[in-house]
Amino acid sequence: MADSDCKTHDSQTLVDGNLLAAKSFAAAGITHMFGVVGIPVTSFANRAVSMGIRFLAFHNEQSAGYAASAYGYLTGKPGLLLTVSGPGCVHGLAGLSNAAVNAWPMVLISGSCDQADFGRGDFQELDQVAVVRPFSKFSAKATDISQIPNCVFKVLDQALSGRPGGCYLDLPTDVLHQTVSQSEAESLLAAAEKSRAKPQFPSVESSLIEKAVSLLRHAERPLIVFGKGAAFARAENSITKLVESTGIPFLPTPMGKGLLPDTHELAATAARSLAIGKCDVALVVGARLNWLLHFGEPPKWSKDVKFILVDVCEEEIQLRKPCLGLAGDAKQVLDMINLEIKDDPFCLGKSHPWVEAISKKARDNVSRMEAQLAKDVVPFNFLTPMRIIRDAILGVGSPAPILVSEGANTMDVGRSVLIQTEPRTRLDAGTWGTMGVGLGYCIAAAVASPDRLVVAVEGDSGFGFSAMEVETLVRYQLPVVVIVFNNGGVYGGDRRNPEEVTGPYKDDPAPTSFVPGAAYHVLIEAFGGKGYLVGTPDELKSALAESFSSRKPAVINVTIDPYAGAESGRMQHKN
Repeated sequence: MADSDCKTHDSQTLVDGNLLAAKSFAAAGITHMFGVVGIPVTSFANRAVSMGIRFLAFHNEQSAGYAASAYGYLTGKPGLLLTVSGPGCVHGLAGLSNAAVNAWPMVLISGSCDQADFGRGDFQELDQVAVVRPFSKFSAKATDISQIPNCVFKVLDQALSGRPGGCYLDLPTDVLHQTVSQSEAESLLAAAEKSRAKPQFPSVESSLIEKAVSLLRHAERPLIVFGKGAAFARAENSITKLVESTGIPFLPTPMGKGLLPDTHELAATAARSLAIGKCDVALVVGARLNWLLHFGEPPKWSKDVKFILVDVCEEEIQLRKPCLGLAGDAKQVLDMINLEIKDDPFCLGKSHPWVEAISKKARDNVSRMEAQLAKDVVPFNFLTPMRIIRDAILGVGSPAPILVSEGANTMDVGRSVLIQTEPRTRLDAGTWGTMGVGLGYCIAAAVASPDRLVVAVEGDSGFGFSAMEVETLVRYQLPVVVIVFNNGGVYGGDRRNPEEVTGPYKDDPAPTSFVPGAAYHVLIEAFGGKGYLVGTPDELKSALAESFSSRKPAVINVTIDPYAGAESGRMQHKN
């Protein structure tokens, strides 16, 4: 045992701040931590491991932070990111902000400089509490060792209260080196545990539930929309019951996919424009009316649509001004709606004009897409390899693999082609459209759901943000297969107009270009993983079959025609 961790004085064992912090997190039920160690938190990480917490060590705090944010979503427990002081904390803001925007529970823990030397230019000195403020729901700084247990429990509880999000814990160097007796440490832990309050959700009045059911019952063209907030609330059984008892078509947001299977007969994903454009009542559960849902406004939505908004955050409901707001936990609210319907059931039925219209439009669009997917195009476009990947993933069965997807064209095409059949099996760029999340999300998914294969479908640009973390995959032998759609750059290499190729640096590669034919598969081989280079359907099928079967870290480098796809994916209007 290191001298800095425990000391003996007069036969009394002393516990330092590193060990007390580790004990506090372990007592709170934390089982995983992500991060990059160094001054002053290396001893804390080691003590956390000794207390039964698995530490996943990354190369970069940004990727580790994305892992922590996704872990919070997948498990329902706050994901932990540990960084060093100063620049380490700043790097950690990527993950903390991602958690804040996506409403996922996470705690950023950073060491900080000695309090006595703050303001004097100490090593990695920074007012970290001020720096994290825009992205932290709640921040705590332990200014004395006696405060550590209480601070730990507070940040964990606050991350889950109300709308989930990121919190921050600051552990100064001098506090980590302070000591208390073993008995005092136990007393501090017990007192902090006793003072914890269980998260409370707002209760919904029964009259509002009755009004919601009445709106759905009397609607001519009702629609149920649900997002990752419903997935986080584990509301899949409640949503399934509501959809199947009422016969109302449903539309998931990208990360809501899988709460009900994409193949369900009432799925409106393939008829999205018709569904949102013509519905007269929309029950929106755990999804915000932001850019992903066109702000709930015309022309995408009818000007007369009545929104019933179910959100855990009252402020969100007030912001959107729906016809009816139900502030509460998604699962609890849906259970109340189901109970209300049970006493006086209604069901649209397959022959209902609205259900028929949605079903026909969905079938027609799926048929057109399948006709395109049926073609084997070589050199690869995006559709041919995506179809092969889809079929391979479906072939795994249950438990279904967790899909991680990022990139412009790669993510957009994948959203239309790849099929989700189980909840919380799709992770993508999310509400913020964050690029660089891929490898961090893969690692989080692999440790959060060890029984599932993890499959990442990445654009080469998205992969590049965190490609070095393939070493982390190999080091921990995680069952992750990373598929890189290699089209030579952002959107696909050089797409400039002739008039844009001018000036003294016109012979430089385009801002969107990478090295053509980059051997991304060789990168993982440098660390002992398996790499594949594929350019034909048979090569891709073989690589997928072998890598899926072995459940070992692998990178499949898929050569894509650099002129396939579109600039900015489906968001050209914003570029």
